[in-house]
Amino acid sequence: MIPSVAVVASLSGAIKRYGALTALDGLDLMLHRGELLALLGPNGAGKSTAISLLLGLTRADAGKVELFGKDPQDIDARRRIGVMLQSAFLPSTLTVSELLRLTMSYYPAPRSMEESAAMAGVSDLLSRRYSALSGGQQRRVQFALALCGRPELLFLDEPTVGMDIDARQKLWVAIRRLVAEGCAVVLTTHYLEEAEALAQRVVVLGKGRVLSEGSVDALRSHVAVTRIRCSSDLDVVALAQWPHVSHAERDGAHIHLHSDAPENVLRRLLDADPALSELEVRRAGLAEAFTELTRESATEKEAA
Repeated sequence: MIPSVAVVASLSGAIKRYGALTALDGLDLMLHRGELLALLGPNGAGKSTAISLLLGLTRADAGKVELFGKDPQDIDARRRIGVMLQSAFLPSTLTVSELLRLTMSYYPAPRSMEESAAMAGVSDLLSRRYSALSGGQQRRVQFALALCGRPELLFLDEPTVGMDIDARQKLWVAIRRLVAEGCAVVLTTHYLEEAEALAQRVVVLGKGRVLSEGSVDALRSHVAVTRIRCSSDLDVVALAQWPHVSHAERDGAHIHLHSDAPENVLRRLLDADPALSELEVRRAGLAEAFTELTRESATEKEAA
């Protein structure tokens, strides 16, 4: 978190209840200009509720919510955001160009249709009816609609669902461009490799509270595990008994190990099998850190 960078939106002690369910339990969250924040958490963690408060779609029961220093329902504040929700219901009979032209009309200084379409990779779809597009193409159109108003804050909820690898990579390029231009981006995604590739800061929620916050590297540090993969005839049952090996399994000719002291294990592996080959060593990723953080939260809740 960089205090000198302008805060574009914030939740301060936000509480939101739905009957007996507490969706947000005193949540503090700040979004900064030119930053991509990945908001992660298991189902029911409070991600959707937090975004709904920031979008002005619902009100907090307590605490403070600001969008560009104003009430999130203020029209001037809302004109400075773009939104790509997981579910979108758009007029199916309109063409892509008609949808873009309609959305652009809501903003005082929108991007040109050509620029918006190019950034989202839908230039070749402008004359097509929205209903005739595939799911992945519709997601790209929704992205074009979200960015066409030159938003200063962009909310992306599972933006690449239904996209092929090439379309996903192109969307990542466009997101990075928006961030470089100073746009703040809030990303929610179940593709943890997506958050790992894009986010400058990650906030993990659980039961309406922040479980962890920091860079991807900072979150990785919560998991002192390295994955080792190699081709070897060594006995995995014996390997599982080695010091500093927490997990060992065989997949055909390959062995997979988890270790908290990989240097020691690697030296012993090479001594035990000089013919060992196809050696790969990989540190714990965001997926492992996320799993560990949410597991710890669930364990603490059960203990309480």
